[in-house]
Amino acid sequence: MAAHPKFSAVLFDCDGVLVDSESITNGVLHAMLVELGWQLTAEECIARFVGKMLRDEADIIEEHTGFRIDDEWMTEFRRRRNAGLEASLQAIPGVVETVHRLAESYPNRIACASGADRPKIELQLRKVGLFDAFGGRIFSGMEQPNSKPSPDVYLAAAESLGIDPAEAAVIEDSPTGVMAGVAAGSRVLGFCPDSPVHHSVDTLLAVGAAETFATMGDLPGLLLE
Repeated sequence: MAAHPKFSAVLFDCDGVLVDSESITNGVLHAMLVELGWQLTAEECIARFVGKMLRDEADIIEEHTGFRIDDEWMTEFRRRRNAGLEASLQAIPGVVETVHRLAESYPNRIACASGADRPKIELQLRKVGLFDAFGGRIFSGMEQPNSKPSPDVYLAAAESLGIDPAEAAVIEDSPTGVMAGVAAGSRVLGFCPDSPVHHSVDTLLAVGAAETFATMGDLPGLLLE
């Protein structure tokens, strides 16, 4: 029996949902914050910064280091981050097969809506072989007036696809992202694998996720009928 879509579109976050990038990116950030004199642990860095826009955290970084991150520092961060991603990035287990399966049931109605900068999103999707699956339907929160947890990037994706955001499913893994999807009016499915850089089921449900799942193999069952 053919599988039928339950929603008008599926909007994926990128980091932590499509690609296992958070440990790489956070490792670079942790090293650079230590260089600035903030002796936080790697675990504290993950808890503070995963799922958040780094530019939005300038005040807390200045509070702990006395340094206001500027364009030069951000350029160096992105250079080191991108080098790490090019060397070590992997897809989330099972996601390549899942995205291609969903693309068949949601033709031209899957999109990637990330809070990251576009060069990073495109680098990552190309690296894991998912760039073509989204067919140019890639949206960066940094190109919107407000970043997550504001809904701007999800609203932009829905508008581009010509659908009501209330009829879309959003796939997220962080509280910030879940709040963005909820604010857009979408049904948010929280990805909660057993991982040190992912959040708990209770955490994502508390900020509005409609339900959660632990492996990418579970996702088609939530999106198809």
